[in-house]
Amino acid sequence: MDFIKNTNNVKLGENDKPSRKKPMYPVSSSLRSYLKNYGREMKLPVTYRDLLQFTYSVPLKDKFGNHTLWEKTLYDNRELEFIRKGLVEIYATLKTEGDFSFTKHLDVARIDYCTFGNSNPFRIRIVNKFNDNYDHYYIKVADASRIYGLELEHILSPNRIHFYTHMDTLVEEHIAGIPGDVFIKDMMHDPSTNKIRLAKEFVKFNERCFVHLLGDMRSYNFVIDITPDIEDYQYRIRAIDFDQQSYEGRKNLYLPQFFKENYPLVELTLKHLNHDSILQYQSEERTMMAFRVASSRYRLMDLLTIMGKDNISTPEKTAQLKNELNSYFGTTHYNRAATMGQLVKIHMKQTLRKNLLLIQKQFGKFND
Repeated sequence: MDFIKNTNNVKLGENDKPSRKKPMYPVSSSLRSYLKNYGREMKLPVTYRDLLQFTYSVPLKDKFGNHTLWEKTLYDNRELEFIRKGLVEIYATLKTEGDFSFTKHLDVARIDYCTFGNSNPFRIRIVNKFNDNYDHYYIKVADASRIYGLELEHILSPNRIHFYTHMDTLVEEHIAGIPGDVFIKDMMHDPSTNKIRLAKEFVKFNERCFVHLLGDMRSYNFVIDITPDIEDYQYRIRAIDFDQQSYEGRKNLYLPQFFKENYPLVELTLKHLNHDSILQYQSEERTMMAFRVASSRYRLMDLLTIMGKDNISTPEKTAQLKNELNSYFGTTHYNRAATMGQLVKIHMKQTLRKNLLLIQKQFGKFND
């Protein structure tokens, strides 16, 4: 996707918003078997339904006194001890694969509930009673499309994702970073920000999302991770919301550059990178993704085979995206897709084919 030849929707005035309410898709038996096989499925002591049994909630405000979209929940004392113990055990499972030897130092400081969005997640704050240090994780409804998004991110991106499922419950680790909208507003124009490296990372992030069709990456759905590096800083943009994995029908909804909330990053990119540099960084990211495909090809093929048979979108949206991608690439290859999952597989082959062929030529053959 060329930043130079595509005007952002903030200028075109087009609607860049995804569907207001995406349905939750159940976890199929085939996907459940995949999750068990790759260590993602385990019996959890507390489920999403258990957490819904709070007696009342209090709106949470940020440090400036502004209302957030989160509410602090409160539970009956009879329920609280069971929930507290189970939530600490889940945290230990996320962090130490179930070593409970240190859990006596941990406690649940707060259970927050979000009333915004499709998933209505719970955010669990775990605190170390010895030093008051705290960490978070999330409990959500186990939506199949979200699980596919998490797995594809784990396999294809430079980021590892830790999550577990059990029946209708999904547990996700907290992904640390500065929320994209906060960074754009408060930090992007700071003199200490290396704008060239930030622009480079936005190009790569844009490419990653497009290749595996992760949608709705508006600025509040990703974070900026900043790492000091010798004499400057490196930046990593990480998706934190996988609700819109290959669901929408419009191609541009899978490209972060087209959301008006991200337009300051698009302007930054066009100001600091020329056309050749953008193409170079796109090619670099596709090459790295191709290496990841080659090294995890069996796991990826297992996932895409199951995804191709699953129902994670509507026939109308699948047909629309199929037509738009055919038109964009000047091909009819996407016509072979009967489902959104099959379309994702064809799209990955379309976008990574040249890079995979180069890797195959240099390092030897691997299975398709």
